Amino acid sequence: MNSLQPTGVTPIMSLEPVVDSYYGATAHPAERWPALAGTVDCDVCVVGGGIAGCSVALHLAERGYRVVLVEEQRIAWGASGRNGGQAIFGVAAGQASIEKLLDPSAARAVWDVSIAGLALIKERIAKYSIDCDWVNGHMQVALKSRHERELHADLAMLRDYGYQSARYMPCEEVRSLLATRRYTGALFDSASGHLHPLNYTRGLAAAAARRSVRIFEGTRAISFAPARQLEVHTPNGQVRCQYLALCGNTYLQDLAPALAKKIMAVATYIIATEPLGADRANGLIANNAAVSDMNWVLDYFRLSADRRLLFGGRVSYSARAPSAIPAATRARMLTVFPQLADTPIAYQWGGFVDITMSRAPHFGRLAPNIYFLQGFSGHGVALAGIAGKLVAEAIAGTAERFDVFAKIRHHDFPGGTRLRRPALMLAMLYYRLRDLL
Repeated sequence: MNSLQPTGVTPIMSLEPVVDSYYGATAHPAERWPALAGTVDCDVCVVGGGIAGCSVALHLAERGYRVVLVEEQRIAWGASGRNGGQAIFGVAAGQASIEKLLDPSAARAVWDVSIAGLALIKERIAKYSIDCDWVNGHMQVALKSRHERELHADLAMLRDYGYQSARYMPCEEVRSLLATRRYTGALFDSASGHLHPLNYTRGLAAAAARRSVRIFEGTRAISFAPARQLEVHTPNGQVRCQYLALCGNTYLQDLAPALAKKIMAVATYIIATEPLGADRANGLIANNAAVSDMNWVLDYFRLSADRRLLFGGRVSYSARAPSAIPAATRARMLTVFPQLADTPIAYQWGGFVDITMSRAPHFGRLAPNIYFLQGFSGHGVALAGIAGKLVAEAIAGTAERFDVFAKIRHHDFPGGTRLRRPALMLAMLYYRLRDLL
């Protein structure tokens, strides 16, 4: 146990286990942190043990702040530890949408932060020796001529921004790299890539602990009151602090009702095959890049370090996880790679990501000393890490980069608590039909 943990802690009880996934099965051994009991004092309390929360804690600790992080389940239990593992430039809304939401200089600042997020992943991995199977390369692939035109427009925008890591791949090159005839072109980015997200997030937490961050698992933040001296209450204790960073996304629930109105939980699902062997795996994706297509309801896939195919290809906008989703995901995989029909599926899992109405990230303050990060909308692997650094900068007195994101206006999901999800499901039906047509 970390010798920097204070006295007055209780062992973890009744925690939900790490999700039964490929990541959980192949994760490195990780520290088990105690639950909080009693009162602890610090400069900053961080709520949420995903990439964002661990990044906030680590960057503040590097600056000398006393930090406490509380996580209701285990570190990386949510989306940070079970996502597709793709780290991609930009934000989910797309840079063209950001340019409509902000003035040109602010939109450019958002872009620059997203690129800094990719560099930060590699810097953190190197600095703290985080073993998480990082691989460079991402392909955004087109399925139709409209997608190809959009990719060329995106590339022109990237060139206007001075970004040189991306290039267009014509159909012949794409088909030489991917063993499928489904795609007609691609935008390849050498700076984006993929990793083992559970090992990466746990690596951030371990680095934060080595910097004297006190971590408590099995500890839900149940209330706080805005004040100069904050008190964050948990079932068996409290954290007294000067600043609070809320990084729990949809899992915050009633802790911050004003934030809950701006995001919605969307279920996403991934399958992993049995190991394919080096030759067969390299035959599927010759350059070992991560791949995602351009449909609204998209497919994304990549190879794991032990040469499995990881494939995500379905989302659910209902509050339940349909039992048919794994079979539907496998069917979509076979649409891309029919040659895998004889390959067993070893793992299947899912979880929730938070989305905003615009798919733009939602960062801001509930009070001068209460910060929040949410709404990554599927782009959190790279963006959540740099977002944590922005909060640390802001608390330390340099808030320019954080405040650019805080300028993005966000609407509540329509329909209130009862009708917002059915309204979203109807909207998504339109986009699915658009994909098909």
